[in-house]
Amino acid sequence: MEYARIDPLKPRETRSSLADSIAIVALRIIFILAAASVGASLAQSSLSRLTEGTQTLSSVAPYLIFSGVLLIAFAVIALDMIFPRKRIEVISAIYFGLLIGVIFTNLLNLALEPFLAGAPFASYVGLGILIVMCYACVSLLLQTKDDFRFVIPYVEFARDFKGIKPLVLDTSSVIDGRLAELVETNILDSRLVMPRFVLMELQSIADSSDKLKRVRGRRGLDILNRLRGNDKVDFLMFDNELPEFEGQPVDMKLVLLAKHLDGKLVTGDFNLNKVAKLHNVVVIDLNQVASSLRPQYLPGESFQIRIVKPGEGQDQGIGYLDDGTMVVVEGGRDKISQTVQVAVTSTLQTQAGRMIFTKVEG
Repeated sequence: MEYARIDPLKPRETRSSLADSIAIVALRIIFILAAASVGASLAQSSLSRLTEGTQTLSSVAPYLIFSGVLLIAFAVIALDMIFPRKRIEVISAIYFGLLIGVIFTNLLNLALEPFLAGAPFASYVGLGILIVMCYACVSLLLQTKDDFRFVIPYVEFARDFKGIKPLVLDTSSVIDGRLAELVETNILDSRLVMPRFVLMELQSIADSSDKLKRVRGRRGLDILNRLRGNDKVDFLMFDNELPEFEGQPVDMKLVLLAKHLDGKLVTGDFNLNKVAKLHNVVVIDLNQVASSLRPQYLPGESFQIRIVKPGEGQDQGIGYLDDGTMVVVEGGRDKISQTVQVAVTSTLQTQAGRMIFTKVEG
């Protein structure tokens, strides 16, 4: 059966998005009504200004003016619908570029007024200065918008997150699956941040020709959809490309993003864990979290375990707890495939996990 992948970038149909859509439709209707009112006013004004000797023109001109205003209004709405995805930093750059350009133009006109007084081309000079200054300011801000974070429109509110610090996810943490189960316990109150470049890496893994990689990638996309579909999860897709990302590998981008957001990096990758710590980035290692949540057994405690295979010792058997912890049972080699009562003798913590040493009771 062909695998039907769900696009994790597709927005959820929530009441919030529905309300936003209704608000946008209402705004467009109000805009059209306002344009129609302006068109009617202009048509009425033009009708009163026309002379009686041009009755043929006076009967057509109001309709042309009214239709032209409505056509411009519909063109503006069509342009808005063609480009539904807008970036606040681009809009801010255009807005503030025009504003600064107008201010500079007025200052230059005041400075040049004594020299252009009475000149027949003074108005054209002012118009030229306005066009040049607006273009120069908008172009400058569009090309340097990432460097002007200290200006109000470019402030990236990195600390405006739920909880103490945001959690930046990497590929291994999403594919692992344990993060989704941990989130559903409501133990995490921080925002989960999924970088766009990590999503692209997941999609490339899901489209890999290697079957094992393809299964892992598709599992990661499914878990990502599961996180996005949980109303209790504060999930953010980070789309911005920071200047320091250029030429950096994915692991380094994750470290830089975590530092930029003053957040924590969630991963199950041992090497990424070490690199992040070298850059003083706080790391949440899923393997360490899982190990710390395993039940603690003290020497002398007893429990039941099913022995599944022989151990390395002459009389040892091996069993596993539900969480995958390996249990070494002394005197359990001849009880393979049996469930026996064992008593804990000692425990051993390693980088791979915890091992429990026991002996058969009785």
